Amino acid sequence: MIARAVALSLALSLCAEAHAAPPAPAPATSRVHPDMQALLDRFDTLHATPIETLTPEQARLQPTMADAAKQLADERPRKKKAKPTKPRVESEDRMFPGAGGMVPARVFTPTKKIKGLRPIIVWFHGGGFVLASLDAYDPAPRRIAAKTGAIVVAASYRQAPEFKFPAAHDDAFAAWQWTIENARSLGGDPDRMAVAGEGVGGNLAINVALRARAEKVITPRHMLLVYPMCGGRMTTDSYLANATARPLGKATMEWYARYTFEKPDDLLDPRIDIVSRDDLAGLPSATIITAELDPLRSEGHALADLLVKAGVKVDYGDYLGVTHNFFGMSAVLADAKAAQDRAVKNLTAALE
Repeated sequence: MIARAVALSLALSLCAEAHAAPPAPAPATSRVHPDMQALLDRFDTLHATPIETLTPEQARLQPTMADAAKQLADERPRKKKAKPTKPRVESEDRMFPGAGGMVPARVFTPTKKIKGLRPIIVWFHGGGFVLASLDAYDPAPRRIAAKTGAIVVAASYRQAPEFKFPAAHDDAFAAWQWTIENARSLGGDPDRMAVAGEGVGGNLAINVALRARAEKVITPRHMLLVYPMCGGRMTTDSYLANATARPLGKATMEWYARYTFEKPDDLLDPRIDIVSRDDLAGLPSATIITAELDPLRSEGHALADLLVKAGVKVDYGDYLGVTHNFFGMSAVLADAKAAQDRAVKNLTAALE
């Protein structure tokens, strides 16, 4: 598989003097990469009902792309090993005090011994503020912990419709504060922290950085924003081009919004419509990853552009022929592995 990425790399060193706007994403081709198509075909065999036709309770019981990826990965031949190897990462399920009660988190800690404290990455999963879990999004933070040597705290949050906006945002910031307070007991360095997320998790991640700056608490050194939801208008070029895309199309995004927000105008709240803000200067460096066949592609690119114009160092990568949710599928998608490796490189540099 040949990973095709339209990329801008702005050095994370302090000597960078100029910022150029990230290149516009390549024109949508609607050509699904064969590996991505194989994953979508396997997902079809699981007979998931379109989410937008279900209630949230029903949708939470549906098979997911993560299930399809696991099936394909389990079927691949494995190399024989003389001895079983120890896991490179251990995980522990914890609870942290969210804004409205205790919330689950999963702490990934590399097993390799080091001297001193490790950097920490706080990670938020996707799912439209309604669906998904730490289990569904386990592979990516686990691999990033292994590759960076950092502790990754994957924090959950209260979900809609039981807890509407901004419950998830309040819990995300509570997770950040809890991690700062408990960093040393986890073996981590509270002065070397980053924030990361996929989809709505990317929205939560940048909001953590914004709120940390506003409340003058420890701010992240880097933001990893994977196809972040960062716009409030479903009329962009990528929404039009990918209206019926799988596993995420416009109808699904409208379904998420209907259950998450009390009123339509909430989509224009500055915590959601990040690309309409004018206060992005001073945020930490960012890695922004988008997928060609994803309604969120345009707003991810727009965010990269706005951050660069605000003087923020950005590495933007747009991956062709893949869909929303591709990032966590490195066991079966070479582009996912490439995107994760890109994130690892930037996180490692920022957290040194």
